[in-house]
Amino acid sequence: MTELNVAQALNAALDEALTAPEVVVLGEDVGRTGGVFRITDGLQERHGSDRVIDTPVAESGIIGAAFGMAVAGLRPVAELQFMGFSYPAVDQVISHVGRIRNRSQHRFTAPMVIRIPYGAGIGAAEHHMESAEAIYAHTPGIKVVAVSNPRDAKGLLLAAIDDPDPVIFREPIRIYRAVKGEVPDEPYRVPLGVAAIEREGTDVTMIAYGAMMREVRAAADELAGVGISAEVIDLRTLDPIDGEAIVDSVRATGRAVVVQEAHRTAGLAAEVVAQIQEKALYSLLAPVERVTGWDTVVPLRRAEHHYVPTVARITAAARRTMEG
Repeated sequence: MTELNVAQALNAALDEALTAPEVVVLGEDVGRTGGVFRITDGLQERHGSDRVIDTPVAESGIIGAAFGMAVAGLRPVAELQFMGFSYPAVDQVISHVGRIRNRSQHRFTAPMVIRIPYGAGIGAAEHHMESAEAIYAHTPGIKVVAVSNPRDAKGLLLAAIDDPDPVIFREPIRIYRAVKGEVPDEPYRVPLGVAAIEREGTDVTMIAYGAMMREVRAAADELAGVGISAEVIDLRTLDPIDGEAIVDSVRATGRAVVVQEAHRTAGLAAEVVAQIQEKALYSLLAPVERVTGWDTVVPLRRAEHHYVPTVARITAAARRTMEG
């Protein structure tokens, strides 16, 4: 085992994946400068400029090229610098990447990964702080992953590269170097579509993903101090979502708090709540709580702390379920 941060774990996963001749990494500045967040640092030097490819600043072109590579038999890993920069490529993703298996009656697939850094908390400019995962989770034919720790970051990325279908791989910017953990030295994979029960509890289930897992873990610690036992679930994969893990936990605790950084309306939290209502309604002892970002453009540096859900908001929501 080696202690790595999330950025180092992702770099290690790509380095390992590039030992397979069909894997190619492409994106803006991924080669000579190692990417905007240095996730691909050193990979071009080790694997060559024909395997780690610098592209023009053209997101639609990056995804279009990666799609062509995937259909032709390669396994491309495309990097888009920020979630807000992915919107020019949405047409490629929805109209082509997600449809090729169905359109070709399973004759062709697109085994490709689109890595997208996302989220607030770094004091960045507009378009650099988005959390628009619901757009991609709502797109048929696409799998969506969000990581929260180094071990999962490496294992999920390698599993995504192995997958026969396209995967949107979301990386929370503010935890790239802020979260460290032990990562196995031997090859391993973390399966897609399987949530992690990070902490067992009996009073309330708290469900989140990505960077918000830090706040949820802290909230669970704070609640434990006042005698409230919280079970903590990291979704890890947003589509397909692990509904069985969610429902089994809520049936046991009778209460649920769902946390997301994204805007409140029509977000992933709403989908989680819907699954709970459909499959565990009669087990609920209180209404399900959602703690989310607000339905507004993510504010700039001086105000973004008002937007991102806090430990205080999460613990308050959990306390309300105990009063229900």
